[in-house]
Amino acid sequence: MNQQKAKLKRRQRRRNHVRLKITGTPERPRLSVYRSSKHIYAQLIDDLSGVTLASASSTAPEVKKEFPNGGNVKVATVVGQRLAAAAKEKGITLAAFDRGHYKFHGRVKALAVAANEAGLKCTESKKPPRPEEAPQPKAEKAPKEKAPKGEKGDKPKKEKTKKPE
Repeated sequence: MNQQKAKLKRRQRRRNHVRLKITGTPERPRLSVYRSSKHIYAQLIDDLSGVTLASASSTAPEVKKEFPNGGNVKVATVVGQRLAAAAKEKGITLAAFDRGHYKFHGRVKALAVAANEAGLKCTESKKPPRPEEAPQPKAEKAPKEKAPKGEKGDKPKKEKTKKPE
């Protein structure tokens, strides 16, 4: 099989694996992300009716004016904030994050975190929150005393015994 076709097949399999668990509803639409080499796009989709509820991308004129190169983490953060603002206007506060076949890293993660901080709850931290208490210092161990070189201590030497024949 052609290498490009094999690569495309693997991407499609990863995308389907992620999508099996996520379905967009009017109350909690699916936040779908597409990342190209130059730009990033995000949209909120209601899968039950097949309608896009809100969208944002780095190709928008307002974003392009500020950031002419649309393929970095800063732009992804702005796109996430703009998508959250558009969702608030529509009355949407929850979303199911669909990363597609991309790793949750870099621009994709920046978009999700920015949308989360702007009021669109789409990702939850898997780590439990740290307690507010200050960490208690650990008890220090006393250093072990070493015997002077050549002396092994008070252990008696083992005697060799002959086996009975």
